[in-house]
Amino acid sequence: MPPPGDPPQPPTDRRPQAPRGLAMSLVLRVPQRAVPVRRAPLRSRVELLRAVLGVRDFDLGLLCVDNEGMQRLNRAYRGDDRPTDVLSFPFHENVKAGELPRPRSRDDYNLGDIVLGVEYVFQRCRGDADYYDALTVTAAHGLCHLLGFTHSTEAEWRKMYQKEKQVLEELSRLTGTRLQPLSRGLF
Repeated sequence: MPPPGDPPQPPTDRRPQAPRGLAMSLVLRVPQRAVPVRRAPLRSRVELLRAVLGVRDFDLGLLCVDNEGMQRLNRAYRGDDRPTDVLSFPFHENVKAGELPRPRSRDDYNLGDIVLGVEYVFQRCRGDADYYDALTVTAAHGLCHLLGFTHSTEAEWRKMYQKEKQVLEELSRLTGTRLQPLSRGLF
């Protein structure tokens, strides 16, 4: 019981809280050497994506791999024996599209990992397309997957497309770019 004169304390929320105002870590690894990856611009853009999506309180792993590494991962986890642009490995299962994960402990403040096929993305940059813009769009797509969005059906795709579009429009406003969703025209 508090001493007389002290104001009553509000009940505590039993859910563990991430440190207020402190962004959790973004771990960026680039073990490949097939294409150049400047860490600073990529990190900066992914941090902006995290802020726009409201997930700065969660840890995130970002791994940049070449086509060979991406093909290996795609074969092992999706049964597809070819490289691709992005794979997402969510820490939380069954997150509903559009909702944030609900951590049960401080250790659960983790979104998961995104693997960017940087060589694949680099090879598909067309004309004047900026490589870092393309990586940003690909990372946004991967983050949406970590937040429960999918594109297996047209209805799921529409939801994911709208979220990607919203996030990329805000990011474009902040950076002066013109980013379009990766899933544009999927269905």
